[in-house]
Amino acid sequence: MTTSQRRITETAASEALADDWRRDPFAVLGAHAVGADVWEIRVMAPHALAVTALSKTGDERLVELRRIHDMGLYAGRLKSADRPRYRLRVEDAGGAHVIEDPYAFGLLLDEDALRAVRGESERPAYEVLGSHPRDHEGATGVAFAVWAPNAQRVSVVGDFNNWDGRRHAMRLRHDAGVWELFIPGVGAGAAYKYEIVGPAGDVLPLKADPYAFCAERTPATASIVEPTPRSASPRAPRDPRPAREQPISIYECHLGSWARVAAEGGRYLTWREMAERLLPYVEEMGFTHLELLPITEFPFDGSWGYQPISMYAPTSRFGPPDDFRFFIEEAHRRGLGVLLDWVPAHFPNDPHGLAQFDGTHLYEHADPRQGFHQDWGTHIYNYDRKEVQAYLISNARFWLERYGLDGLRVDAVASMLYLDYSRKPDEWIPNKHGGNENLEAIDLLRRMNETAYATAPHAITVAEESTAWPGVSRPTWTGGLGFGFKWNMGWMADTLRFMSHDPVYRRYHHDELTFGLLYAFSENFILPLSHDEVVHGKRSLIGRMPGDRWQRFANLRAYFGFMWGHPGKKLLFMGGEFAQEREWNHDAGLDWELLHDSMHKGVQNLVRDLNAAYRRTPALHERDCESDGFQWLVCDDRDNSVIAFARFDRKRESVCIVVCNFTPVVRHDYMIGAPRPGFWAEIVNTDASFYGGGDVGNAGGLKAINEPSHGQNQSLRLTLPPLATLILEWRKD
Repeated sequence: MTTSQRRITETAASEALADDWRRDPFAVLGAHAVGADVWEIRVMAPHALAVTALSKTGDERLVELRRIHDMGLYAGRLKSADRPRYRLRVEDAGGAHVIEDPYAFGLLLDEDALRAVRGESERPAYEVLGSHPRDHEGATGVAFAVWAPNAQRVSVVGDFNNWDGRRHAMRLRHDAGVWELFIPGVGAGAAYKYEIVGPAGDVLPLKADPYAFCAERTPATASIVEPTPRSASPRAPRDPRPAREQPISIYECHLGSWARVAAEGGRYLTWREMAERLLPYVEEMGFTHLELLPITEFPFDGSWGYQPISMYAPTSRFGPPDDFRFFIEEAHRRGLGVLLDWVPAHFPNDPHGLAQFDGTHLYEHADPRQGFHQDWGTHIYNYDRKEVQAYLISNARFWLERYGLDGLRVDAVASMLYLDYSRKPDEWIPNKHGGNENLEAIDLLRRMNETAYATAPHAITVAEESTAWPGVSRPTWTGGLGFGFKWNMGWMADTLRFMSHDPVYRRYHHDELTFGLLYAFSENFILPLSHDEVVHGKRSLIGRMPGDRWQRFANLRAYFGFMWGHPGKKLLFMGGEFAQEREWNHDAGLDWELLHDSMHKGVQNLVRDLNAAYRRTPALHERDCESDGFQWLVCDDRDNSVIAFARFDRKRESVCIVVCNFTPVVRHDYMIGAPRPGFWAEIVNTDASFYGGGDVGNAGGLKAINEPSHGQNQSLRLTLPPLATLILEWRKD
C-alpha cells in the first residue's frame, strides 16, 4: 500500500469514527480492542495541543496519542493483555493537566434507577436524574443523567469544558431514553447545561437541567451542581390532632417584596436575614404557618414565581440552598410551619427550560388545544407520560422529604381539572369518554396527594380550586382528589364584594355575607385573602373599604373579626395585617413606616390578638370543617346588617358567639340567643381603642338572662359597636 493510499484509508477510518461518535460516543471513545492484545485509546480533546496516556498511578507514559480528525479526535495504540487502566495528560493553551477519562468508566444507572425515571420504583426520580456528586469506580466526580429520548446527541457543557459540546457527550440508555455520563474531577458549584442535538440534527438552545438542585442567579440561566439535599432534621413534637381540628392561620408572603434593604439599593433580604427578621415577626403575630409564593427558580421577577424553570432548585435570589435549609429549620425552631406555593399546572416557554426539551414536545402536549395556556402564554404538562408524572410527583416529595416543608399549596388546580378551562368550544379536545374532565391530571393530583401524605403525614396539601368540583378535599379512596384543604374562593369573592358596598346599601346585599354558610362544610376550607386580591387594580384591602378614614379602618377591623370567627382556616397576604394602603408591588418592600400611624398599628394589634384568640379557643378552630360546630343565631337581620352565630368545639365544652355589626350605628340592647347560661367574656372587640376604635362595648362581658330568644333558653342584651365584630366566650361558673 502506498503512502497516499494509507492516508486515504486512515482518513476514511477517522471519518467513520467521527460518525460513530455522533451516534454513540462510548462506542468510539475510551479503550477499545483492535487486535490480539492490542488496544486503541481514543479521546475527544478539541482544544488540546498534545494528549498522552499515562499509567493509572505514577507518571509512566503508556502511549502518545495523535490527532486523527479535525473535530478533535485523538488516538493511540498500545499492547496489553487486559483493558488498560490509564489517565490522560492533556496539554492546551493553559498548560498541562492530568485528568481521568470519562469514557473509561462503566454504567451509572441500574435497572431500578431507570424504573424510577418512569415512576415505577419506590426510589424518587430526583435521586437518579440531574447532577449528583459521587464516587464512581474509585474516582470522585459528578454523575449526570437527563431524560431526552428523542435527541440524537446530548452533551454536558459547563465551565469545566469551556462549554464545548464535543468534550462530554453522554451515553444513551435506549430502554429508558436517559442519557448518562460520569465526569471525574467536577464538583459542587460547577455551572452546567445540556447541549442537545434534536431529532432533525439541529443543535437546540442550551437547556438547564430539569432536576437541578441549584441554579444561577437570574439573568444567568445555568444549573449548578449541588449535592442531594440531606433529609430534613426531625421536628419537635407537634399537635397530634388531625389538621382539620388544629388552628391554622397562614401568613402568605412574597419574599422579594416583604422588605428590601434600602441602604443597599433596595436589594433583597437573604435567607438568613429573613430568618432574623421575617420569622420572628410571623411568630410574634401569632400565625401558625408561613406560605411562600413560589420559590422554585424562575427567570422573570414579574411572574412572582408562577412561571418556574427549575422545580427542584430554591431560587438563588436569596442565597444558596443551604441557607434556604437554615431558614426552614429556624422556622421550625420557632414552631412555624412552612408551606410552598407549588406550580404543576404549567411552565414557561423560555428557551433554556422544558419547552421542546429534546427537540420534540416532551414535557408538554404537542397539540396546543391540550398543551398551551392562552391566558398565561405557558405550556401545559403532558400528564399522561409516566416520566412527566414522575417529574412532578417526585418534586412534591422532594420539598417535603428533603427540605422538611410542612405542606404544598397547589396553584391553578381548576386549570388542570378541566380540558376546556378558559377555552372556546373549538379550542379543546374531549377526553376518551367525551367529557371535559382531564382524566390524566386528576390521576396525577390523586397520586401526588397520596405520595405527599405518605412522605410527610404531618404535612397538608391545599388546592387553589375556584369551581364546584366535588370532593377536592376528600380522600382518594372515596373518589376525592385527596387534598387536605381547599381555598374558599366563593367566600372571598362574596364577602369582599359585600364589604365594598356603602353600609347604607348593605341591607340589599345581605346574602353575600351569609351565602357561604350553605356550602361551608362541603370541603375542608381555608378562607383566603391572598395576593390575588390586592393587585391589578383591585386595590388593597383597606382601599376597598368605603367611607371616611375612620370608617375604612373600622370596616377592615370588623371584616377581620368576622373572618377569624367564621368557620374555616385563615390565610392573609402580607401587608394586610397592618392595612397596607397601596396595592402590592412585587418590585418594592411593604410600607412598614405606616406602623407609626396609630390606626395602622391598631389593625396589626387586632390581627395579632385574633390569632391568639383563634389558637387558644377550641371553639374557634376545632370544628372549622364540621357543620355541627356551627349554629346560626341571627342570619336574617338585613335591615341592620347584623349577623350572629355560635361556634362549638368537639366536646361542646368551649363555646363562642360571634356578632358582627356592619353599619356605623351603635346598637343598644341588641338581643341574641345564648346557647349557655352564665357569663360571656368579650374576648375580642374590634372597636377597642387599642385597635383604633371608639371603645364601645360591653365592659369586658356580661351574663346571660333567662329570656328565650332565637331558639335558645337564654339570651344576651348586647351593645353592638359601630362597624365592629365581637367575639364572646362562655365561661364556666
